[in-house]
Amino acid sequence: MTTRAGMLIAAGALVAGTVTVLPASAAGTGEPTPRPLPSLSWTACGTQAYPRLQCATLKVPLVHDDPAGRSITLALTRIPHTAKTSLGPLVVNPGGPGGSGRGMAGYVASSLPAEVAAQYDVIGFDPRGVGRSEPALDCRPGHFDPVRPDSVPRGTRAERTALERAQAFAAACGKKHADVLPYIDTVSTARDLDLIRKAVGAERLNYLGYSYGTYLGAVYARLHPERVGRMALDSVVNPHGVWYEDNIAQDYAFDTRHKDFMAWVAKHSAVYGLGDDPAAVEAAWYRMREELRDSPAGGKVGPGELEDTFLPGGYYDGYWPKLATAFSAYVNKQDPAPLKAAYERYGEADAAADNGYSVYTAVQCRDAAWPKDWNVWRKDNWEVHAKAPFSTWNNAWYNAPCAFWPVAPLTPPEVSNDQLPPVLILQATDDAATPYEGGLALHRMIRGSSLVVEQGGGNHGVTLAGNDCLDKHLSTYLATGTVPRAEGTSEVDAVCAALPAPEPDPVPTTPRTTTREATTETTAETETAAEATAGTTAEATAETAAATGAPKAAARVQPAGTTLHGLLGHVR
Repeated sequence: MTTRAGMLIAAGALVAGTVTVLPASAAGTGEPTPRPLPSLSWTACGTQAYPRLQCATLKVPLVHDDPAGRSITLALTRIPHTAKTSLGPLVVNPGGPGGSGRGMAGYVASSLPAEVAAQYDVIGFDPRGVGRSEPALDCRPGHFDPVRPDSVPRGTRAERTALERAQAFAAACGKKHADVLPYIDTVSTARDLDLIRKAVGAERLNYLGYSYGTYLGAVYARLHPERVGRMALDSVVNPHGVWYEDNIAQDYAFDTRHKDFMAWVAKHSAVYGLGDDPAAVEAAWYRMREELRDSPAGGKVGPGELEDTFLPGGYYDGYWPKLATAFSAYVNKQDPAPLKAAYERYGEADAAADNGYSVYTAVQCRDAAWPKDWNVWRKDNWEVHAKAPFSTWNNAWYNAPCAFWPVAPLTPPEVSNDQLPPVLILQATDDAATPYEGGLALHRMIRGSSLVVEQGGGNHGVTLAGNDCLDKHLSTYLATGTVPRAEGTSEVDAVCAALPAPEPDPVPTTPRTTTREATTETTAETETAAEATAGTTAEATAETAAATGAPKAAARVQPAGTTLHGLLGHVR
């Protein structure tokens, strides 16, 4: 849904308003004559991990309805096909909105079976406003610098302070990026996708999208159904909730997933020493949160930063052992050093996160209407907080600039579709960032789609992350276009068992220092995220079993690495 912490998705209530009338295709009558697209000039930018990587840039109209007007630049990467015949481009997107996709081309090409990847030109790109694309948004550098006020407002003064901070971010975006802000939205990005297709000379676009990337794919398919080849959508945004309702739904789901983590810590009480009662472990976590209000760990980790640190555990359980170690050290040894290190590793924002958050807000606040009356936000979030306190208010402030956004909202397009070839949808039942209801909803909206479910899975981004069953469905589909079909009346076409939960790491007897992982914005010309973290992440190999960030999933960037979950942008 880059994110320091996460993205969002999963409600069910259709956003009120009329359906957006989508623009006609370029072939339609009455459209201005577009300027000829320049041919892409691919240059070698290989790395140790991906020696065949190539880079290019593509100029696209800032305003698609004014194709002869101002241009902006998209940054692309590619792993070219090696088979004698090609199935064309496979464009990949990690989500966000705001996630950099340039690192995805090498990862996807190397993670698919070699015989499948060989048939495609696997293409990654930074969407408009993101990363190496120009101009790149950065509304208010340092917006998430620690220590922020407690995310849960204790009284009117605290609430006013948080509101002023959200207003300042929205105002900074409007002042700094007024010329482009009206054109940073999902429909504009979907039209960029079609220009990428044209630039590579393909009749149809093949597509693999994660998280917010599923919504981007669905919008593209609605705009250009005749131009869709094979489309795989992993961890699905609920189109009915874009974006306010999706974020509310995500609050409940992340709280449930946090309780799953607390139960895992309790199960391994012999290692972490926090007791074998999940409720008692959770109570200890909230006591830790309360203590950090007055004494931030390492001078950096207050309650909001603590939530930022532990929210990635809701995306990927491979982070649980390190998070549990930091939790245990703080509670049992009064040692804040591991907690500070965990924040610097998983939660701290950097320049890439500032860019990702700027694009996240630009897209989400522009895509759809948000309540302008703060009383609505207050009422809704206190009601949710009473049942799901883990990240509700943190998420509310993350999205609060949308209450003051300087650009008027659009109306989300209707993405129902009965004109597509088979679309493959993949979804974990316990995904917190994009809850299961989203995958089911989109399956019902796209006629002929196939839904593959990871039963009991709680991670976000389920393919190319270690589950052989899911990966077989994806690779078979990309190779042949074949999707599984259910027998009888079941809406689920295939079921894969979830991967087992991780095993705990031993709690170290002395604090272990950790270094900051590379940012999610991959610099393909100089290094990949894999290279940047190879010497500093001992757990990178384990994490490959595991996003990036839609709506709440849309906006915070997770640490980069050699893993899918380091590359995904999550809908916050």
